[in-house]
Order: sequence, then structure tokens, then C-alpha cells
Amino acid sequence: MNRQKFSGMKANFLQRRYAVSLGRRYVLAAASVVLFGVLGCSQVSGNSNALADSKVPQPELPLQKKTVKLDTKLVSSHNKFGFKLFSEILKQESGKKNIFISPSSLAIALAMTYNGASGSTQQAMAKTLEFQGLSLAEINSNYAALKSLLENPDTNVQLNIANSLWVNKDVSLRPDFLQRNQEFYKAKVANLDFQSASALTSINNWVNDNTRGKINKIVDQIEPNQVLFLINAIYFKGQWSDKFDKNQTAEYPFYTASGQQKPHSMMSQTGEYKYYENEQFQAVSLPYGKDGKVSFYIFLPKQNSNLKSFYQNLNAQNWEKWLTQFNSQEGFIRLPKFKTDYEVTLNDALKALGMQEAFSKQANFSGIGKSLAISQVKHKTFVEVNEEGTEAAAATSIGIVATSLREKPEPFRMIVDRPFFCAIRDNQTGSILFMGSILEP
Repeated sequence: MNRQKFSGMKANFLQRRYAVSLGRRYVLAAASVVLFGVLGCSQVSGNSNALADSKVPQPELPLQKKTVKLDTKLVSSHNKFGFKLFSEILKQESGKKNIFISPSSLAIALAMTYNGASGSTQQAMAKTLEFQGLSLAEINSNYAALKSLLENPDTNVQLNIANSLWVNKDVSLRPDFLQRNQEFYKAKVANLDFQSASALTSINNWVNDNTRGKINKIVDQIEPNQVLFLINAIYFKGQWSDKFDKNQTAEYPFYTASGQQKPHSMMSQTGEYKYYENEQFQAVSLPYGKDGKVSFYIFLPKQNSNLKSFYQNLNAQNWEKWLTQFNSQEGFIRLPKFKTDYEVTLNDALKALGMQEAFSKQANFSGIGKSLAISQVKHKTFVEVNEEGTEAAAATSIGIVATSLREKPEPFRMIVDRPFFCAIRDNQTGSILFMGSILEP
């Protein structure tokens, strides 16, 4: 066979192979489009209670997490808000009990709500949430990217974020508000009859499912003028990169803030850790999973100091500065096993941070609907730390009510001192039995 003929056969073979490969790619692409279409429809219209529009477009999910771009400005604002809110909660709790919050859960739920804020209400929320310098489009697209990057970062680390909107069936909300929450926050949207006892059960069952049973209730009651609940749920479970040996766990004294000594089950371990120490505290990072993409940070005030002094310096700026000073170092750590849950209503804390208007009759949530205000921001968390790792969950509920239904009308004056019309009506059937015009009584 001469060389020219052989080259021609080889070229034909490569062309056929490329055509087959290209055909396969088109088949895969078509399958992806169909899959996204099914997901887009089933999210809303697959539920008999689901809200209206099954044609809401769903964004394409990134094929690889590393292709997702996240603006660091959003993470910075996210953290600043978290530290500010934590500081405000500390003031209100006055060091009386354990506090454990999820800034991510709170920020996401409030960001969903922010999509419906307008005017001075929007400006106040932007200041509280540290959104200055970020457009609404940037906020939404970055939260979508953040969700994609956060979820399940490691085979030994499980992190799930779920969002939902629960709408009273008699209420019509702005379609663009619903669409943005579905598109960027992957929010489940459902219509419920808020007068039915099953509505409360449906909402709390969703929270229970999405926190793996760690938080079984977030909404206690539904007010008569309730319009909407925006809810975020986060579930986390991570195994330590190096698990603690249960045989090393033993009882040691734990000293409370009041100086009282209590025996407590403590885990012990020696190894190499990211560590930082200064005159006020020691700090260590305990990683989860194979790659250590998520870590448990512990800051321990020294014996000549205390948590109150530490909290005076705890803010987003110092946090970032401290993190840059962690270095690998051999050491020993003894850590208490613990399990706790926490519940807080954040109306007062958010008002103190500048969001008073959002809770008032002057609130402007015209991007959601007419005459609406936030009635309650409720937050619940759970955390357990043991030899295996950490399990934690959080749920945040933001209740929206109709302000017009809460307002009492101005007292009226009606002086019937001139000719008038009157009627007698059967209200059960609507039939007018008598009517008349009285010119002179």
C-alpha cells in the first residue's frame, strides 16, 4: 500500500471518529438541557401547593466548583455582619448562657429578604448587612457561587444549604422577587393555607428534614396577618482529619466563668496543628476531612485574661489579621466534648444594628408586595463535638406580615342630618329585602 493511499485512509478514519465523538457530546448536552428543564419545573409545580410559575428559569449549575467565581467583597461583608451581630447578641445575653449562631444562615435568609426591599428600607438593610458597594445582581450571583462552593467540600465533610419561601395562598407576590430567590438561592416556593393547622406542620417538617432532625421546629405560630416566611436551613457534619482516640478521653476539671470547678469529659490529642498565640490568648485550628478545607477554630483566653476582654477585640478586621499569623506547630490539645442548642429572636439585635425601619409600618418591601414588614427573625442552632468530629445545624426564619392589617383606621364621624338612602339586606344570600330614599324622616 503506497504512502498516499494510507494517509487518505487514516484521515477518513479520524474524521469518522471525530463525528462519533461530536455526536456523543451533543447527546450529553441535550440530556443536560432536559435534566435542567425537569428540575426547573419540578421545583415549583411538582408540588400541588407550589406557587404559580413553573416557567421560572433555573441557572445552569457549574460543572466544576473550581470554575465558580466568588467576589471576596461578599465574603468580607458576610463576616463583618456576623461579627457585628454576634457582638450585639453578647450584649443582650450578658454572658448568661452558651451562644451559638450561624452567620451564614442568617445572612442568606436576610439576603433573600433584601431582594424585596426598596428605598430607605433597602439602604438600612444594606448598611446592617454590610452590602455597601455591592449591587443586587452582584449579591445574588455571589451567594449562588458561595452556595456551590460551600456544599460538600470533601468526602468526609457534609454541608448542605437549603432555602424556602412559604406563601399564604391568598397573597400575590411580585414574580421577579420569587424568580430571583428560585434562581440564585434555589429556594423551594410553596403556597399554603396559613389558616390550616397543616401549614405549620409543613414548614417545620421541611426544617426538620433539611437539618437531619437536629432542629424540628422554627415557626411556633402563624399570625392572622402573616403573608410569607423566608427560611434557610444549614446542616454540617465533618470528621476530624485526625480523629481523637476515645481511649484518651477522660474526666478533667472545667472551670466556669464564675470560677466554679466541674468535672467534664475531655478529649486529648498530640499532633501538628495550625497554631497562634499572643499575650491575650491561644488559638488552634482543627481541620476536617482529607484536605482540611473546613476547620474548627478555638480561641482560648489566657488565665490572666477572660472572654469578656477577648470579645472587646473580636471583629472582622482582627479576625483576618489573626488568621494570617497561624503557623504549623507540634502540640497537645485537650478539648471538652460538648453538645448544645441555642435559640434566639433577633428583632432587637437587628434593630440595634440599624434595621429598625424593616420592622415598622414605614417598611418598604414593595419588591415583595404592598404594605409589608418583617415581624420576626428567629434563629435556632445545634452543635455536637466529639472524638469523631462535629455535627451542626442552623435554621433561620424571617416572618413577613401585612402592615395594613395591623393598622387601626382613624375614628370616623357620620352625622345623618340630610336626606339619605337605606336598605335592608339578607347577608346570607346577599338579597336586598328593602331599600329606600329618605328625604324627610
